[in-house]
Amino acid sequence: MVRTLQWRRTCGTLLLVLAVAAAYYATGRLGLLRQVSVGGAVVTPLWPPTGIALAALLKFGPRVWPAFAIGTYLAIEQLAAFQPADLGIVAGNVLAPLCAFLLLRAAGFRPELDRLRDGLALVFLGGLLPMLISATAGSWTLVLTGNLSSGGFWPTWAAWWAGDTMGVLLVTPVLLALHWAPLPRDPLRVAEAAALTVATIVATVAVTHSTMSLLFVVFPLLIWAAVRFQLAGAAPCALLVSVLAIWAATDHAGPFTGQSLLETMVNLQALNGAAALTGLLLAALVAEQNNVRLKIEEACEELAEVVAHLSPGRGDEDPAGHP
Repeated sequence: MVRTLQWRRTCGTLLLVLAVAAAYYATGRLGLLRQVSVGGAVVTPLWPPTGIALAALLKFGPRVWPAFAIGTYLAIEQLAAFQPADLGIVAGNVLAPLCAFLLLRAAGFRPELDRLRDGLALVFLGGLLPMLISATAGSWTLVLTGNLSSGGFWPTWAAWWAGDTMGVLLVTPVLLALHWAPLPRDPLRVAEAAALTVATIVATVAVTHSTMSLLFVVFPLLIWAAVRFQLAGAAPCALLVSVLAIWAATDHAGPFTGQSLLETMVNLQALNGAAALTGLLLAALVAEQNNVRLKIEEACEELAEVVAHLSPGRGDEDPAGHP
């Protein structure tokens, strides 16, 4: 019986690792559809697998880490033949999300993202800080193997770090929302959510293909999503804005027309980062305030019950109801 249970657990873990690896590889393929060349190296403005990796760790724990190695190996094979030196890239892509997971766990992170401190933790401890590992390991591996000149190290490093960080800030919240955030069920709320989605797509396509600088128009929609739907609305809207903006930027359309690669990457990542931070932090703040309000209402109800039991006249009656 014990061996049977252990065998089932082993098989379950193996299947889980393969499923996460498949998701990692599939989203990596999607990310590579809009790749750019920086300093001779191939990078992406948004690397979704880092978001997949961190969400998997938060859900299933460290046992899924081999999936990141498998997914990275397969992604490298899509670009060029895998070399032993590429193990540095694999190591960085495994260690970065593991470090993010450990930092978030040490900080008491709650995946519901219903506190402002959780939003800040995801930004700094889940994204900005640990993704330095993958960017540094990957860029140095390319330099040491001769695939990247020393002069191209910093541009590649910055683009790598920004792409991995955006993966955490844009993809991880969507996956957390699918599992932990309550979705609207009331017909009017569903209709509002549909209207918000359509408005976000239409507005983002319009401003990213306009010759005028109107990218700021998307922020009222992100505020609408965060205030009305919290994480369940803000996370998908921020991801939509980012994907559509990346599509326009890599096509050099709209406000990205005529810009150099550096200017395009800076403007694009500024928009992506601002959209992610606006939606994520505002949604966490609104959720925290709603929780505080609910706790106050519960406390008031309990106090009202206590006062009702202690009201004058109740203590003067005997159990039979006679004065």
